Amino acid sequence: MNKDFFEALTLFQKENDIDAEALIETVKSGILKAIKKDYPDSENISVEIDPETGKFEMKILKEIVEGEPEDPANQISLDEARTISKRSRLGGVCEIKLNPAKFGRVAAQSAKQSIKKDIKDRERDKLIEQYKDKVCQCVPATVQKVEPTTLNAVVTIDKNEVYFIRKEQIPGEVLKAGDVIQVYVVGVSQPDKKPSIRISRTHRDLVKRLFEREVPEIYDGIVEVKAISRVAGSRSKIAVVSNDPNVDAIGSCIGPGKSRISAIVNELNGEKIDIILWSEDPKEFIAKALAPAEVKSVEIFEEDEDGRKKCEVIVPNNQLSLAIGNKGQNAKLAAGLTGYRIDILPEFPLPDEDDDEDDEEFEEE
Repeated sequence: MNKDFFEALTLFQKENDIDAEALIETVKSGILKAIKKDYPDSENISVEIDPETGKFEMKILKEIVEGEPEDPANQISLDEARTISKRSRLGGVCEIKLNPAKFGRVAAQSAKQSIKKDIKDRERDKLIEQYKDKVCQCVPATVQKVEPTTLNAVVTIDKNEVYFIRKEQIPGEVLKAGDVIQVYVVGVSQPDKKPSIRISRTHRDLVKRLFEREVPEIYDGIVEVKAISRVAGSRSKIAVVSNDPNVDAIGSCIGPGKSRISAIVNELNGEKIDIILWSEDPKEFIAKALAPAEVKSVEIFEEDEDGRKKCEVIVPNNQLSLAIGNKGQNAKLAAGLTGYRIDILPEFPLPDEDDDEDDEEFEEE
């Protein structure tokens, strides 16, 4: 039985890449819990597991006393102790061996959940250690396969397989085995089955990391990214500012011959990117954020009781559709970029329409 036990232990250790000592301690803990269920009042229980010698023993230790024991769970009479070992002496300890066959299965069941939890904790710690410098960063991933029905993919990052769910992929993007893509490492999650890395290509900070990679001035801190708003797969707005009066923030992001911005757009599967010059003046910033539409005026209102900031923007009548954008996208991106709820009104009332229907209010979804 001991041989089978140690063979199973070794196989389990190899399959799960667990440290042998840590696994044995976990199994010991499970066995102790199992014995404790049958002997709840016993205070001294010994479990010995030694793979090198093949020793697997479990015992209850009782104090040897004269006469009838007052605490039978932890004491044993000298006469009874001598039936177990002739060397028993008054005041000594009697070792009562338990049958491993009885507790082996019970212990295995008791230890199972504990072992699983320990494995998950170790895997999670291992992943965190391995990816601690990659969390919130952009890393390359190679597509291994794509499930034809769900379009979920399996990618490799540093030789580790990572499951890449469809909703975190860029809408409209078709991945193929062998593709090398840039992904944003959101963090390490711990679902019921196995800890895993969470990655995304829809996260707005992916845009920021790509700009840091392609634009040296951003990486060096000369140009600063102040805000990003994104509808993945369609359009993004990014607000930048230069900390050096001699450096053009927008020009740096575009690059010679549009080389830098083109590289980012290509990586994002053709997603359009508006580069906005950030301003400390909220009115000026809001007007710029609504580009390419022309803005006549911006009025800032006090925050409402929920702490939301609100403004009213007047645009020329012929710029109204442009300011709002297809399905309100331009205005919503501007709201996300600036943090303001934006009311957009035409410069002159539209014919045959009530004033209440002339404006639309937008905020980030």
